[in-house]
Parts: sequence; C-alpha cells; structure tokens
Amino acid sequence: MNTVSICFVCLGNICRSPTAEAVMRAQVEAVGLADRILIDSAGTGDWHVGKAPDERAQQAGRARGYDLAPLRARQVAAADFERFDLLLAMDEANVRNVLRLCPPTRRERVRLLMEFAPAGAAREVADPYFGGEEGFEQVLDQVEAACAGLLAHLRTRLA
Repeated sequence: MNTVSICFVCLGNICRSPTAEAVMRAQVEAVGLADRILIDSAGTGDWHVGKAPDERAQQAGRARGYDLAPLRARQVAAADFERFDLLLAMDEANVRNVLRLCPPTRRERVRLLMEFAPAGAAREVADPYFGGEEGFEQVLDQVEAACAGLLAHLRTRLA
C-alpha cells in the first residue's frame, strides 16, 4: 500500500506549522486516509523545542475544531530528508533554511505549502507571532485552503 509522508515547516514550530499539521490531520481523517498519509511538523529554529503551540494558535484552532494541544515543537533534523516525501515550508525564508540543511539529492522534496492553494492565493503563509488574533485566523484560512489542494494532489498519487 502506498503511503506519503509530509512535514510542515515554519520558523519555531509553534504557530503556522503545527496549525498546518492539525488541519491536514483533520482533512486526511475525514476522507479515511490517516493510515496512508503520515503528517508531522517542525521548525528551522530551536527556540521552542518541546513546547506546546502558541496559545493563540491553539485557541484559533479550537474554535474551528482542531486540537493543537498535544503537539510539541521540534527542530528539522537530517533524518527528516529521508523520512518525509515532502517538506512544506510556510514561507520563502524557511524554504531557504531547509534547503541549507537538505542533501542535494532530496531538494525536490522541499516546497512551499501555498503552492497547493487555489490560484491567486498568497504565496506565503504570513507569520502571526508578533501580531494580533486576526493573524491566527488568517493562517487558518490559508492553511485550510492549501491543505485541501494538497490532499487533492496526494489522492492522485495514492490512487
């Protein structure tokens, strides 16, 4: 049976990437593919390793039915380039950070999550960390749309 493994990546792994992980898990479970699509998240920095997602991200997620509370921040590791088929960064800066760590033979696995969003969407998921609660709502809007496109893409690979 084919499986696909995905790691969502942002800077600290406490806002955008755990939100994407929770959203994607919910979408994958809703279509019965949880045993075929493996999902994780990580950060390029180590400031928050072991910590729960930002409370504002958890609150915004909870309001839409996503549970981020069990997730814990971790940093991208060398093994991730073997373990994951796709490492999906939230913005160009994190693409560059991931590519600096990435073996040359695995570079095609590193992409922007928003490549899977509908045409006309922003290219990057905006970092809400230094802003207000509306930024976390915007992240959810962007991530829900991009994850839906990603899931459609993956379903063709798993067919």
